[in-house]
Amino acid sequence: MSLLLPDNRLTEPLADQFARVPADWRDLTEAFANSPAGQALVKRIEQRREQGAVVYPGDVFAALHLTRRADVRVVILGQDPYHGPGQAHGLAFSVLPGVKVPPSLRNIYKELHRDLGVPIPTHGCLASWAAQGVWLLNTSLTVESGEAASHAAWGWEILTDALIGAVAADPHPKVFLLWGAHAQRKRPLIEAAGDRHLVLTANHPSPLSASRPPLPFIGCGHFGAASRFLGDRAPEWAVTNAVIL
Repeated sequence: MSLLLPDNRLTEPLADQFARVPADWRDLTEAFANSPAGQALVKRIEQRREQGAVVYPGDVFAALHLTRRADVRVVILGQDPYHGPGQAHGLAFSVLPGVKVPPSLRNIYKELHRDLGVPIPTHGCLASWAAQGVWLLNTSLTVESGEAASHAAWGWEILTDALIGAVAADPHPKVFLLWGAHAQRKRPLIEAAGDRHLVLTANHPSPLSASRPPLPFIGCGHFGAASRFLGDRAPEWAVTNAVIL
């Protein structure tokens, strides 16, 4: 690994990270960790690490550590972590400070600037978004170096579907931004909780699809729509989070 990049490898047993999940999320993560699927996932990842595989990220549950469950107001779903060295750190679309901003995130910044006039950051770390109630969850929480979606069918989706369903069932209204077909497949989990949420869909912000019909990401106006929706229902939250929404 280059000395210029942060070391974002998973370097401890996954079970230890499950044990440190914050209390407000732990009922969901413990139920999964104690299930046959959860135990099989933990065992499989540990076997791969013992065999010398490099697994990312080092903080598997960063999305749960940085965003309190009661504070979630906007949900942005990713697919799986970045699989390059130094990139992923447990938040969808985000990279660690000092790492080049990925193309999809550049398009997210571009649309945020076009829609709300927010200046385009020079870095790709979205930890400040997470701290303000923007829940940046990947639906698979680990990946092996150089192998996109390598852990996508290992059982993570059982946990993340439970997390998405629980957040949708919590009482306060939220905005769900579903970009791309993978995220949009989670829509039934949200709709099962009722109609109090705003669900917005568009193409994935990847350069391969961001400008394509029928629902181009560039020009979608999702950030402005989210701000108006939250401002109507929780103006004090929208004002304090104006940097993002």
